[in-house]
Amino acid sequence: MPRDPVALAEAVAAGAAEVRIRPRTPCGRGSLSPRVVGPALAAVREYARVPVSVPVDAWAEPDPQRRVARVRSWELLPELACVAWHEPGAEESAAALLARGVAVEAALRAGTAGPALFARSPLAARVLRIVAEVPEAGVGPWVRALRAGHGEVPVLLCGTGASAWPALRLARRLATAGRIGLEDTLLLPDGTRARSTAEQIRAALSDGS
Repeated sequence: MPRDPVALAEAVAAGAAEVRIRPRTPCGRGSLSPRVVGPALAAVREYARVPVSVPVDAWAEPDPQRRVARVRSWELLPELACVAWHEPGAEESAAALLARGVAVEAALRAGTAGPALFARSPLAARVLRIVAEVPEAGVGPWVRALRAGHGEVPVLLCGTGASAWPALRLARRLATAGRIGLEDTLLLPDGTRARSTAEQIRAALSDGS
């Protein structure tokens, strides 16, 4: 999702039902500090009235203990937070978020230990949904098995780079939720450069392939 709140509002107007933001410091570094997350959420909500998801992961805060401490210090809360289950400290981050009343998305990446760790987690039944991250096309069987193994938990499917649009089409075929944005790919389905997330969303809604 776009960093610029105006561009974010355009994405919502184009059809985005939710937005995902990565709060950054003025110098561009990812951060989970309340002094960064709070203003970012306030800016988003001034322009868009949809649920906001914030990734709580090693990219934003490498140290697992500091990650939990940051979550506990938030003053303004997002509706959702995405936890990368293959990363150290995922359980603790998810527990801290749930204790604050923030819904948790469990990001499970194909080819990592995340899916197996999540399957054994006592928090698995408490997450809002699974975000299945597919690094390449042709992982339909893995996604189907994931859905079958967690039948009561909704699945959102997304890809990165070359897998972003194929993942979105797979989500459509499987009748599950999907995601697209400049964080996932800079391109449109035809391979041309996207000017905005809003343009990608309009292309996704009109893509019949």
